[in-house]
Amino acid sequence: MIPRLTCILVTPEHTVVEAEADFVALPLDDGELGVAPRRAPLIGRLGFGQVRVRVGRKETRYYVDAGFVQIADNVVYVLTNRALPVEAVNRAAAEQQLEAARKLPLVTPQQESARDRALRQARAQLHAARRA
Repeated sequence: MIPRLTCILVTPEHTVVEAEADFVALPLDDGELGVAPRRAPLIGRLGFGQVRVRVGRKETRYYVDAGFVQIADNVVYVLTNRALPVEAVNRAAAEQQLEAARKLPLVTPQQESARDRALRQARAQLHAARRA
């Protein structure tokens, strides 16, 4: 029998999900990572995007706003400031955020970094909303 993963998705306010899974996909800062049972331990930095939790043929998706992931002993710990089911992502608000981010001034490197972060965040929300 193949073991299952335990996926624990936590924000500062509460535990969003704690469930068994056959597979978990994570949006790392530098690309997507798929996690199957017996995965080697890992600590990584999350980007903006979707955490996908699959059990059998059923897949549940959550939008996350960056954070960290730790994988050890068939447990996937996802720590993020914000997580919600993709169905709850407000597409109109994400489009407004994208427009506002495009208009941010770019005088200093800090402003450019803030704008790039806001653009990545808004684009990830829109992508999640379209896939919901």
